[in-house]
Amino acid sequence: MSNFDKYFVFFSTCFAVNGYNRSLILDLQRRTFLSIPNTMYEIIDLFNSKKSIGEIIEFYGIENSEIINEYVDYLLEKEFGFIANYEEFDNFPAMNRSFEVPSLITNSIIEISHINLGNIKKIIQNLNDFNCTHVQFISYDKILLNDLILLLKESEESDFKSIQFILKYTDEVFEFLPQVINYNKRVTEILFHSSEDITDKIIPPTNFNINFLEYAIRNFKFCGVVNEKYFNQVNKERVLESLNHNSCLYKKIAIDEAGNIKNCPALKKKFGNIQDITLQNAIEINGFTEFWDIKKDEITTCKDCEFRHVCTDCRAFLENPKDKHSKPLKCGYNPYDNIWEDWSLNPLKEEALTYYGFENLKM
Repeated sequence: MSNFDKYFVFFSTCFAVNGYNRSLILDLQRRTFLSIPNTMYEIIDLFNSKKSIGEIIEFYGIENSEIINEYVDYLLEKEFGFIANYEEFDNFPAMNRSFEVPSLITNSIIEISHINLGNIKKIIQNLNDFNCTHVQFISYDKILLNDLILLLKESEESDFKSIQFILKYTDEVFEFLPQVINYNKRVTEILFHSSEDITDKIIPPTNFNINFLEYAIRNFKFCGVVNEKYFNQVNKERVLESLNHNSCLYKKIAIDEAGNIKNCPALKKKFGNIQDITLQNAIEINGFTEFWDIKKDEITTCKDCEFRHVCTDCRAFLENPKDKHSKPLKCGYNPYDNIWEDWSLNPLKEEALTYYGFENLKM
């Protein structure tokens, strides 16, 4: 018990999230997470309240000293923190976990259509006025090469930090990929859907990511699926946003194919049309920010889930469509038994599946 009078100090970029059956340690610097038992979470909570290892052992009883020391050794081995003296503890304050950004809107989704292409100058200027940093253009049908070039040209002079395209696969657009950089250097990814016949294609070198989905995306109902494969990286901004705001809809704006302005293309509520008003007018309409501050800690079931702060929330498709704090419909994880199941086959979701038009639909 050489560390009996010592203190365990967590690195400021590491912190634990408590779940119903188990917890996670999030490592924001190494962008990873690790599952731990809830008993270890309780010990970590005491460490953070400036309890010495000896005080914790006395609290739980000397008969539990071995397991507590094993927890300390494990945390040291995984490099989540270090041993310190009492006087040193306060020299290592916790990280500020607030999340504020100066932009009125940080990310946007634009469904590609004749209406939106005709208003593209206005759309991009409005987004620039918001200091919007991330834009996604999505097309469910084949896009004409001239329309793609138009989008690339118009957004090249924007202040966007990243531009993502989700496009239906065509040989014409695929062969155009090496030329994208000549029109726009802000593109970070082009994702092709309906790309089942590309096995013989040689992917050209580009300065952005190229990815493929074999299945077709026909509308924005494809979005909102919760899957553990999306948890592979712990993004600091995403985690802090989740702690303070909604992890999907905070400061988001969208324009659907008909030009309707929404918080997300999958949401029903409209806030005017881009042909008639500006995006600035739209966000001032009562109700536009309704979902922005619904945090995971406030959502039914999610608040008991250890993955809640590495998961992107969805308010468009809910298990209970009448409750805006309901669990996302497309989540098949049960934090009460830690089992993943196919969300679309859950009989308890049948009413919501019918409500959203997902019956007989395999997402």
